[in-house]
Amino acid sequence: MIEKREFKQLAHVDHEWLQARHHFSFGNYWDPSRMGFGPIRVWNDDEIQPKTGFPMHGHKDMEIITYVREGAITHRDNMGNEGRTEAGDVQVMSAGTGVMHSEYNLEDERTRLFQIWIEPRAPGGAPRWDAKAFPKGDRSGQLEILASGFDEDVSNGALMIGADARLYGASLTAGTTVEHRIADGSHIYLVGSAGRIRVNGETAAARDSLAIRDLASLQIEAVDDAEFVFVEAQQSQN
Repeated sequence: MIEKREFKQLAHVDHEWLQARHHFSFGNYWDPSRMGFGPIRVWNDDEIQPKTGFPMHGHKDMEIITYVREGAITHRDNMGNEGRTEAGDVQVMSAGTGVMHSEYNLEDERTRLFQIWIEPRAPGGAPRWDAKAFPKGDRSGQLEILASGFDEDVSNGALMIGADARLYGASLTAGTTVEHRIADGSHIYLVGSAGRIRVNGETAAARDSLAIRDLASLQIEAVDDAEFVFVEAQQSQN
């Protein structure tokens, strides 16, 4: 099954300083038919104006991934962490028993990012934050695991999350293809970042989404020079 949702169909919330598009129910946007996809609970497509951002606020029991598409985001939290994550790079936060944090665009240009929330494999645990630069050249023509809940991926350079899930990213030149074998029972949510791609025959433009399940594999072809990310998540048995 592949269900496509075009960017223009996403819920749009205008906060002036923030233009937010919600793939699933979030904040004041409520759609009982779109409460998530498997363990994937939130996918927000945010555009943040210069010198603005999210003031200090709290979370618990959620794995939160930020993939920066343009500009940069600066993180601060009550654990003493502070970091700036640039376009193409990733930050992760395990909210665990509770964390307070802020996210600001301190740049002179707008910042565009995907914010992704995934259910943890178990509640509680010590909160943590981390970030890493992922040069786009390293994932040119191939899938790269950017964040993962599996030790073997973290040992190979992925950021650690506390969920049975992986975040993949790739940059493809027009006409090239990558294949991916799907783990049994997984939910895949794929969103384009730039250019058009064709996934098992279904074409998606930048910022369109594809919800995928009950398939054995993916064949992803770049129609244009393209970038995309996807989460492959398994429902926790806990």
